[in-house]
Amino acid sequence: KMDRSQVKKNAKTYKDQVFKILDDKRTEVVFNSSWLSKLKAQDILELSSRCTVAQMLARADFKKRMEQNREISILEFIYPLLQGYDSVHLKADVELGGTDQKFNLLMGRQLQESFGQEPQVVMMTPLLEGLDGVSKMSKSLDNYIGINENPRDIFGKIMSVNDELMMRYYELLTDVDLNDVKKLHPKEAKLKLSEEIVSQFFNNDRARRARADFVKTFSRREAPEEIEEYHLKAGETRLLADILVETKAAVSKNEVRRLLKQGAIKFNGERLSGEDWAPKAGILKIGKRRFLRLVEGH
Repeated sequence: KMDRSQVKKNAKTYKDQVFKILDDKRTEVVFNSSWLSKLKAQDILELSSRCTVAQMLARADFKKRMEQNREISILEFIYPLLQGYDSVHLKADVELGGTDQKFNLLMGRQLQESFGQEPQVVMMTPLLEGLDGVSKMSKSLDNYIGINENPRDIFGKIMSVNDELMMRYYELLTDVDLNDVKKLHPKEAKLKLSEEIVSQFFNNDRARRARADFVKTFSRREAPEEIEEYHLKAGETRLLADILVETKAAVSKNEVRRLLKQGAIKFNGERLSGEDWAPKAGILKIGKRRFLRLVEGH
């Protein structure tokens, strides 16, 4: 359970991401707690009377769990009602969501009709598969591309997907004509896709630079021109793992240990084998796509 301060902190990160796509000057952000928190027990009971158990069990996930004799909490029944009530309160004309939200989106329509409102139009988008091409893109599965990631990392991750997933990304994430894409060599098509995605979240110039860095790094096996710097402070001893986690070049110290074991961390082209390596000025390559320039501190 998260407290209000954590919810607001998380909400800010969501806004930072979504406003790379939406115009913040034409967008109003509201918290549904401003109306749901005012509902009394009588209101909840009245809301629950507008839907039957049979309708709830028609939901694919609930139906499957019933057949498997797996428990379903009353709270899980109430959640679609509360989400549907959001549409009632806002008098929504259109609600957008993924196909996994179909039941909840349609609940909004049902409740609006029940409250004498014109039912909203529901627009659903397919779920986007992650980099593995199997499961939906998810941070918890570590198969995701972060909107706020460095353009070089976004570019490199897209270049790592297979050709089939590349076409899926073209279809769901761009307005590019697929017939034109099919005429391209697969490698050029993937470069074009990577550049297109980076330009959406940054700009055309950053996208071109990310492409140039990728070609330089992976085709010519050279270090990219733009590399994040870490300044080593004179007289201070820092462990490699601490530096990589601090700069987000690695997720955790365990990842650093794993990469070292795999020989996937290099300093000026030479593989590092131990955590006790003493950091000094030069270029670190972490895995396939991450670089960090160590600079003598001030």
